[in-house]
Amino acid sequence: MKKNINFKKILRSAKLKKTTPRIAILKVLSKTKHPETTQEIYKKLKKTGIDLTTLYRTLASFEKSGLVRKVDLHKDTIYYESNLSHHHHIICTKCNKIEDFENLEIEKVLKQIIKKSSKFKDIKNHSLELFGFCRGCA
Repeated sequence: MKKNINFKKILRSAKLKKTTPRIAILKVLSKTKHPETTQEIYKKLKKTGIDLTTLYRTLASFEKSGLVRKVDLHKDTIYYESNLSHHHHIICTKCNKIEDFENLEIEKVLKQIIKKSSKFKDIKNHSLELFGFCRGCA
């Protein structure tokens, strides 16, 4: 993530009010290196005084506006991450290490899929999570 992110501008473009809790939550999400649970995000926000209810409501509004996305890591909890940059994940099923990756070839394949589809015109969103063993666990 870039260090000089204009969070107020991001909220404005998402048509959300520029509140102190929303800016604080966006800052935390922009600094995370991998998807996190609500509890993990909450721990990072504890010093700000933001309560758990506010966090849940804010994450829901961020998800609705496209600022965050839920990530399915095949666990018993929901994970969130900033949707400010598009990427995918590789997850170690043994130690739970997560690595982000970008791949323009995947994006090209998605465009080809839509082009060839007789029933679909556009893809609004997608995610790709790959599961396996990291080098340390293999």
